Amino acid sequence: MRILGITIPNEKRLDIGLTVLFGIGRERARTILKQVAIDASVKAKDLTPEQENEIRKIVEGHTIEGNLKREIASNVKRLKDIKAYRGIRHMKKLPVNGQRTKTNSRTVRGNVRKTMGSGKRKESKT
Repeated sequence: MRILGITIPNEKRLDIGLTVLFGIGRERARTILKQVAIDASVKAKDLTPEQENEIRKIVEGHTIEGNLKREIASNVKRLKDIKAYRGIRHMKKLPVNGQRTKTNSRTVRGNVRKTMGSGKRKESKT
C-alpha cells in the first residue's frame, strides 16, 4: 500500500505502519483507523482496495510529509525574523525549550562524543 509516494510496511500492524508518514503518530493513526472502522491489528497486506482508498482519502486530508515540513520551517523562520527568544535559540543552534546546556545538549550543539572518555582530558601525574 502506498500513500503520497511512501510505502506502508506490509508486515506491520496498520496502526504502527501508518507512522512511517511524517506527521502521523500512533494516536492519529488510531483515530484514522477508527474513522474508517478498521481494526488496528490488521496488517496492510490484508486490506481490500476499498479500505486502502478510504484510508488514503482521510490521510490526504491531513497536513503531512512535505507540506508539514514546509510549515514547520516557515514557523521557525518567522521566529528568527522577529528575533523572538526561541528564534534566537534556533539561530545559535542551542536547545529551544528551556533545557539545561551545561550538560546534555550535545546533539543540538553538534558536540557528539563517540566514546565515553574521548572528550575528557586526564590530569598529568607529574
